[in-house]
This record gives sequence, structure tokens and C-alpha cells, in this order.
Amino acid sequence: MKEIIEQVKAKMAAAIEHLKEELKNIRTSRANPGMLDSVSVDIAGTQMRIKSLASITTPEPRLLLITPFDRSTTSTIGKAIERANIGLTPIVDGNVIRIKIAQMDDSMRKEMVKLCHKRTEETKVTIRNVRRDGNELGRKKKSSGEMAEDVLKKLEKNIQEMTDKSCKEADDLCEKKEKEISTI
Repeated sequence: MKEIIEQVKAKMAAAIEHLKEELKNIRTSRANPGMLDSVSVDIAGTQMRIKSLASITTPEPRLLLITPFDRSTTSTIGKAIERANIGLTPIVDGNVIRIKIAQMDDSMRKEMVKLCHKRTEETKVTIRNVRRDGNELGRKKKSSGEMAEDVLKKLEKNIQEMTDKSCKEADDLCEKKEKEISTI
């Protein structure tokens, strides 16, 4: 029983971590270095993340400043951001790249909130699938005689509690991101 609970707990925690990463990439009206996490840059045939090629800072609430470690990669990073099609326009300025974050209008905010809810719902579906798999594993062990009926009931109760807790955590993360998006 313990190994099933540990397995379910690990998979649910992984789903929550994935949601946190997904929500980081959703735009708000403030500049956030996490906005560029999904962008890969092709350097000598190797795909690399921007944060491994440059420092990303936010000197102002609506400005991202990217300072490449190697000056020769500046224009390549700028082009990669444009190609990523994430709604950001880089301005290559000598050895740095500036990205001004435009003020979001109401329709853009609503789209970002919808995207936030969609990602949260996908995570909750994943969590419920983990619950189903854990319960099935317990039922298989019961039918093969490795687990008693009362142990199975306790396992299912524990898995349901973990599911409820994980879904609540996903909702809380979404609510927090929604407030961030809605703040002007």
C-alpha cells in the first residue's frame, strides 16, 4: 500500500510542478523573466534556453533586459524570440536586447485568464487520472490476494484525500495567477 501512495503522491506533485511552469509562461501586465522560458535558441546546431546564454533582468515593471554572456549571440537570441511567436518584440541594442511589455487590454486579459483556467483544468484531469491508476493498482492487488478489503478502502480514501488536496492547490495557483493577470 505504501508504495502505491508514494507513487501517486509523486505523480500528483509532478502535475502541480508542471502547472507552475505552465502558469509562469502566461503573460501578465508586468515583465517577468519566466516569459522567455519556452524560447530555445539555436547555437551551433544545439538548442539552448535563453537563461543559459544570457542574464535576464527586469529593470522596470514593463521592460525585460537580456544581456548575453557571449556578445556574438545577441542577434541570434533576438531572432529566436521573434520566431517563438509569444507576442514579444525584441529590440537589439548593441550588446543587449530590450523587450518592452505592452499594456494588456481587457480582451487580452480575458484570453490569458481563459488560458490559465484551461491549463489548470488539464492539470486536474491529470491528477484524476493518477487517482484512477492508483485505485486500479490497489484493486488488482486485492483481487490477486496481496491486499485485504479494508486496506484497499483505506488506500482509496488516502488517494482521494491527496486528489482533493492537489486539485485545491491547482485552483489556488490559478486564482493567484488570475489576480496577477487582472492587476493593472
